[in-house]
Amino acid sequence: MIRINLLAFRAAKKRESIRKQFSIYFLTVVLLLVLMPLTYLMLSNRLSELKAEEKQLRDELASYAKVTREIARIKRKTAEIKKRLSIIRELEKQRSGPLQLLQDVAMSVPIDRLWLRSIVEEAGVLSLEGSAMDNDTVAAFMTNLEKTGLIESVDLKSTRLQNFADHKIDAASFALTCKLASNKKSPEAGTGEAGSKKGN
Repeated sequence: MIRINLLAFRAAKKRESIRKQFSIYFLTVVLLLVLMPLTYLMLSNRLSELKAEEKQLRDELASYAKVTREIARIKRKTAEIKKRLSIIRELEKQRSGPLQLLQDVAMSVPIDRLWLRSIVEEAGVLSLEGSAMDNDTVAAFMTNLEKTGLIESVDLKSTRLQNFADHKIDAASFALTCKLASNKKSPEAGTGEAGSKKGN
């Protein structure tokens, strides 16, 4: 019977296995030593890119903040201008109302036949005092006033005949009260002005 000693073969195989394991371990360590710097470099580059992006975003945000402040300032300025324009329009309305009323009253006066001494407006009531050549002239004046569109009604408070010795004429002194219309110029205003001119 032939006997074969397998101990040496097993020892050689074991040594070969150990060598393979050591080689794998060594290669793994080398690979790790190579990959670690590469990974570090990649992460560093990525971090630098992210920091640069962050700085850019912060700069953009700062510029947007300036734009936002400018927009807010413009809005405040616009609101202030609108408020001033509203006040100006209101003042124009308040100014043009009495001017229009005075113009209509003046246009209603029969030329060279009636003279006004006093015009007072208070709480929507217009009081007029003056002198006229006769009562018919006063009546024509009242009719013209009612046609202006700014006056709802005209009432004769008093009238009396007065002698002006210096001019050697008799004239009718009168006092009128007029109730002003609640709204502005009515559609009949144009007709009123035409009637006033005709009466003059």
